[in-house]
Amino acid sequence: MIDLNFIGNFKAKGKYKKTYRDTKVSYLTRIRWAVSMFYFGMGLCFATWASRIPHIKTDLHLSDGHLGTILFALPLGQLTMMLFSGKLVTRFGSHRILPFSTLMYAFSLTNIGLAQNAWQLGLGLYAFGIFGNLSNISLNTQGVYAEGVYKRTIMSSFHGVWSLAGFTGALVGLGMLSLNLATYTHFLIVAAIVLLFVVFNFKFLIKAKEIPRLEKKKGFRKRDKSLILLGIIGFCSMASEGIMFDWSGVYFKDVVKVPGSLVILGYTSFMIMMASGRFFGDALINRFGRKKVMQISGVMISSGLFTAVIFPFLIPSTIAFMVVGLGVSTIVPTLYSIAGKHSTIPTGEALTAVSSISFLGFLMGPPIIGYISELFGLRFSFAFIGIFGFMIALMVSRIKAIE
Repeated sequence: MIDLNFIGNFKAKGKYKKTYRDTKVSYLTRIRWAVSMFYFGMGLCFATWASRIPHIKTDLHLSDGHLGTILFALPLGQLTMMLFSGKLVTRFGSHRILPFSTLMYAFSLTNIGLAQNAWQLGLGLYAFGIFGNLSNISLNTQGVYAEGVYKRTIMSSFHGVWSLAGFTGALVGLGMLSLNLATYTHFLIVAAIVLLFVVFNFKFLIKAKEIPRLEKKKGFRKRDKSLILLGIIGFCSMASEGIMFDWSGVYFKDVVKVPGSLVILGYTSFMIMMASGRFFGDALINRFGRKKVMQISGVMISSGLFTAVIFPFLIPSTIAFMVVGLGVSTIVPTLYSIAGKHSTIPTGEALTAVSSISFLGFLMGPPIIGYISELFGLRFSFAFIGIFGFMIALMVSRIKAIE
């Protein structure tokens, strides 16, 4: 039996027990597959919800502003759980929290499909946000552990699997719509698939548990500042990513005015390029460096969004959304990798700080878009988020931790 409880002495740069260093490559590969399947399951759940947003909006007769208000329930759930998720993962271990939170995340998805009015949709999204945050913290903790075991950068590929799940969810959503299946039936099928992922992979998660360390307040403030800066970059990136998930379908339907099932084209093109960028992102970073790749990525985000605003037609908008997908692909995985190797703070705590701030952008961006759209139109709201890409390029150049 292999001793996997090596993270008890886990430091920022990772020192592992000899018994674990000598583990067979085949077993390490199985661990990587297990962690990847949890990334896929979580991505599939969120993409399934995103693929149905335009139709739920229509079925419940919601305006842009009303939908924006309801979407705030998701980040509210995230904020609620943010106070506890890091402590739960540290106390009980991500290998225990992740299977539970993933199952509850899938169950919460099915409840969204039962919504018959606005308040029920909001309640379902609140629960979805709670278990989404718990899954996010525990899942990325597993990702950092796996990267440490492999002793090379693989975090981007994990997020590539998440993006691939998003693309898969979009295709499944398109198929479900063509079959005229009810939203609840669609969500229930996806939840059953995620259940299978958990059953066949939870035994291969890294059984690790961090030991909390007491730090002086002065040192905590100093290191926390750098993590906050990383989190703000993540906020800008994930706000851009979030509007692609929640509003790309609406943009293609209401602004580009594409017919029928083509409303999902913008979302699909975005997901294809984001997934592709994450699978070859590690190679680009190793060749050109983190700073240069992230600066170019920020410019691509802005360029893509502004192109879609200036040329709101099928082909230009599709290409523009593909550029945005490439732009956001490597930023967040790189930030998580940097935070996980922080020189003074344990992995779980660092990830909680950076990922929590980042996911606020992912979850608060879409509701804010609804309000801006209600006042000035959807094209203006996309242009507003487009500024975030240039902000990323500027901030990356000022952070010494990014090389």
